[in-house]
Amino acid sequence: MLADAPPPPGHGFPPGTGRPPGPWPVVAAALAGGWTVALAALLQVVGWSVEQLQVAAGWDRWGWLWPVLSLATALLVGLPAVLLTLLPRSTRVRAAGRGWLSAGLALIALGSLRALPPVHHELYLAVLAATAALLAALATRLPDRTTATRHPASTRQPGPPWHPGPDQQPSPDPQPGPDQQLTPDRQAGHGPRGAAGGAGRTRAVTLLAVAAGLALLVPWVWFGALGGLLETVLAGLAATALGLLSGALLGDRFWSPFTGDGPPRAARTVLVGGLVAGIVLLLLVAGTGQSGAQLPALLYVPPLGFVLGACQVAARRAGAPAGAAPVRWLVGLAVFGPLALADPEEISILLATTRDVPYWVAVATGVGLAVAVVLAIGYGVLLARPHGRAPRRLVAASSAAVLLLTVGVVEVTAGRPGLYGERLLVVLREQADLSDLPAGTPGRAGREARTAEVHRRLVSTAERTQGALRRDLTRLRLDPTPYYLVNAIEADGGPAVRAWLSTRPEVARVLVSQRLRPLPAPAPASRGDQPAPTGPEWNIRMLGADRVWSELGVTGTGVVVGSSDSGVDGAHPALAAGFRGGDDSWYDPWDHTRAPTDTGGHGTHTTGSAVGRDGIGVAPGAQWVGCVNLDRNLGSPARYLDCLQFMLAPFPAGGDPFTDGRPDRAPDVLTNSWGCPPVEGCDPGALRPATAALEAAGILVVAAAGNTGPDCGSIVDPPAPYPDVLTVGAVGRDRTVTEFSSRGPAAGGAGKPDLVAPGAGILSAMPGGGYATLDGTSMATPQVAGVVALMWSANPALVGDLARTRSILRDTAQPAGPADLSCGPAAASTGAGLVDALAAVRAARR
Repeated sequence: MLADAPPPPGHGFPPGTGRPPGPWPVVAAALAGGWTVALAALLQVVGWSVEQLQVAAGWDRWGWLWPVLSLATALLVGLPAVLLTLLPRSTRVRAAGRGWLSAGLALIALGSLRALPPVHHELYLAVLAATAALLAALATRLPDRTTATRHPASTRQPGPPWHPGPDQQPSPDPQPGPDQQLTPDRQAGHGPRGAAGGAGRTRAVTLLAVAAGLALLVPWVWFGALGGLLETVLAGLAATALGLLSGALLGDRFWSPFTGDGPPRAARTVLVGGLVAGIVLLLLVAGTGQSGAQLPALLYVPPLGFVLGACQVAARRAGAPAGAAPVRWLVGLAVFGPLALADPEEISILLATTRDVPYWVAVATGVGLAVAVVLAIGYGVLLARPHGRAPRRLVAASSAAVLLLTVGVVEVTAGRPGLYGERLLVVLREQADLSDLPAGTPGRAGREARTAEVHRRLVSTAERTQGALRRDLTRLRLDPTPYYLVNAIEADGGPAVRAWLSTRPEVARVLVSQRLRPLPAPAPASRGDQPAPTGPEWNIRMLGADRVWSELGVTGTGVVVGSSDSGVDGAHPALAAGFRGGDDSWYDPWDHTRAPTDTGGHGTHTTGSAVGRDGIGVAPGAQWVGCVNLDRNLGSPARYLDCLQFMLAPFPAGGDPFTDGRPDRAPDVLTNSWGCPPVEGCDPGALRPATAALEAAGILVVAAAGNTGPDCGSIVDPPAPYPDVLTVGAVGRDRTVTEFSSRGPAAGGAGKPDLVAPGAGILSAMPGGGYATLDGTSMATPQVAGVVALMWSANPALVGDLARTRSILRDTAQPAGPADLSCGPAAASTGAGLVDALAAVRAARR
């Protein structure tokens, strides 16, 4: 070649020169790409971790967190990307900079949407779909500067004819560059038949992209589950919009610098172009999905850049660019999995201790990553190999059909077909008036009369005020479930239904009532690994409960304790004899079991601390009834209300709480080692009418303060802050308030907790007949309920007299050691003191 002749098209030399640009632009691009990947992935993990810490600690969610992180990511990624677009003379390096800059700007808008609370997932998906569609529309209207630095066709100097290299397939005619216009008789192979064949094979590339996307959907169908109908439709729209946005950023304009003039250099297109495209995809999926749902896509979506590169090679061998269709289908199907088949609220460290949703999401992610790598290698080998041929449409269509059939078969056989959407709890304005209840006679007879009157008024108010709303919800097929303990109705519905309900004059507010999606396999039951105790445990001795048994002869006989928790192992040797029995002593609104069962272990442990025998329970002579309000350590306003309502008026399995409730069978004292935070759908007043009604009925509600200490004012999740609840904190063996025990004051300055009890290193029962040692205010709470059972057993006239019972507990409590963090007055920070069972029972007898 003569020294003054221009280089052959496709050699990547800068226009107007006879030498390559040197290695430094490539090195700069590699460094910028590595920086982008590390930074984007790190900040996504940091953001999710911060939110999980807030959930675990009970802190308020920072709505500004994700907008700030998204903006920071875009700025830190955008600066090197801008430099790449301005400084190097290499068109491929500049294309990389433009792609990364565009994706970084899109991340600002997409990532900021996570300011919406996770509990409003459907609203988030709708806004995500609209935002991504708008960005796609804007991206398609950006000016094409890909070839701005190239010579226009009218001034190009012709060079020697192109000859294929060893990795390129000869064709009858050299393919023109992106700046050269094909005449109609040269498009895709001389004439209509050639054009039709090229277009058909280009559509085959799109079908292969569809097949790849379906392959990535298989693990999510296998290990995940859909939400509600509206949620699924919105997830599909969001995935479609993200596919459109990806297609706008990774269309033919993006790929032309990597394919060059003439037939594409396959390895360069797949490896270099695929790597750059993968980083673009990384930035896009970093903003896709609520906090937690984006993490899986960060791993398995970026390798699809190599698949897209192989599709480009195959399409151009067929005689035409691939267009945006393969990108849209592949990315849309890839992101649909985590958007639709994983609930971001369940991708939580609260469920990470067992084989729950985080475990199965990790499994689906691992399988998806393996599939993506296989696709990248397989498509690269099959579509971009030297002397390869463009795919045939029949083969591509058959592959897509087989993968679509596979998705359907996996969903029906190994998956969990059906819809599992959230519901709404509609709280009505009018609540029952219980202010003028007659005082009644002391003791159990008076308590039963008060309970019956409270039940009658509650039911009457609900039936009088709910009729019109229930009829409308039934007509709209929203499956209403009425409640009376709080005058409320649970129903299906998304943001539109919620907005409609909020406008009705009889409605006070509408809460989201969370519904868990099923798992691929049941989580293994928690088992105890500790031996059975040989006598009263240390916490029983600290309270003096063992002396109540031996010196006063009181064990809790005649008193019934109600446990609302994860369940109870009714066959455990320490608990079996204490179950009250009958057809109205067990209720499971989650799984509708007919006999006391427990897999989580938390409820068995707490019930054992209240009434367990063999030295673990404070009141081993008392009976117990149970209700399941936690499933896999999560609840919802409706499930918590289900159990509290059951405790006011138990009913037979399958019975109607309104007509079949038996207030005369209500337990005397309730132990509640749970709280309902905003992530589960509760607001501060969600359960306030329920505890007020139980108080009016003479049923004592004992509740855990929470484990979000040592921060001041950390008793926030209902029902712990309510004034009519006996709130319990935790101490250790040294009688000092534990670090984890939540502190007061509660909202409005109320002194909480009311009492403290042993809550660190507590041995109690576990499912399967074993024992385990656990920590938490959950462990302290049932011991106080057990002390109340001893008091009422010793003096049945105290049953239902909640004011005197509280007074005795406070007056006889022993000083507790100071907390590590003082929160004002002692009564507001550590409670009235450490409960003393022996002193309380002696005082109750007087």
